[in-house]
Amino acid sequence: MIDIQSLPTGAARIAAVVGQPIHHSLSPFLHNAWLRDLKLNGVYAAFGPKDERGFDRLILSCRSNGIKGLNITAPFKEQALSLADTVAASARVCGSANLLTFDDDGQIHAQSTDGHGLVRSFELQAPGCDLRAGPVVIMGAGGASRAAVAAMLDAGAPEVRIVNRTLARAEDLVFAFPGDKVTAFELTQVDRAFRGAVAVINAASGGPLPLFDALDTAATIMDMTYRPLRTNWLTAAAERGLATVDGLNMLIEQARPSFEAFYGAAPNPAFDIRALALTYLGEA
Repeated sequence: MIDIQSLPTGAARIAAVVGQPIHHSLSPFLHNAWLRDLKLNGVYAAFGPKDERGFDRLILSCRSNGIKGLNITAPFKEQALSLADTVAASARVCGSANLLTFDDDGQIHAQSTDGHGLVRSFELQAPGCDLRAGPVVIMGAGGASRAAVAAMLDAGAPEVRIVNRTLARAEDLVFAFPGDKVTAFELTQVDRAFRGAVAVINAASGGPLPLFDALDTAATIMDMTYRPLRTNWLTAAAERGLATVDGLNMLIEQARPSFEAFYGAAPNPAFDIRALALTYLGEA
């Protein structure tokens, strides 16, 4: 874990990503590339507290040491929400926060930009996919799935179907959303869940690769993973002629509002950060 006291002080704006493990995160690469492009006096670091107690101590320190904000990743997103003084609607509906900002008086504000990043990734890579035209399927029932459900409902999806190995976990997620637009399916019911879907989003880690036979050929497959960029999911979907969306654009697009919150300026839209990231990942 980086020693906060060793980071630059003075006019430099300091932000970081927090998670465990954290060594794989691409966020420092993205934010520091934007900082260099805009010639801003800022630093973006990575913190890896070992456990919940370490995360608590980190947040307490950030209330008073001049840190502008933090991006939060697994496993601390729900804990981040619980520590905030104010919570934006985007985080409340997700039940987690991936963005914390700190006022000069130490107040913590929680937001979630995950949903924004997810929807923008569809707009960029699958502009022909109308998320309002039919059901959207979410694979998995963890924290990332809840953010995905909230984003799809906000985007106008008429129905969101959650598919999970354990039906009870999927049903727990259904209960987090009022109304009857969210339904739960076991993994053995995946063909039924896929029928009529305009998009399938993989928010699960590991697990068997489902067959896409029940999907319409116009459906779009998205995988939140960006390492590797072409996952088994996306490879299998492409082989069937289905449109695909990878996880890199989601990461980039959720990072843009965070960068502006930390450094007071939006990333230059003409700066091709995706091309740079693909080279860094060895995917170019």
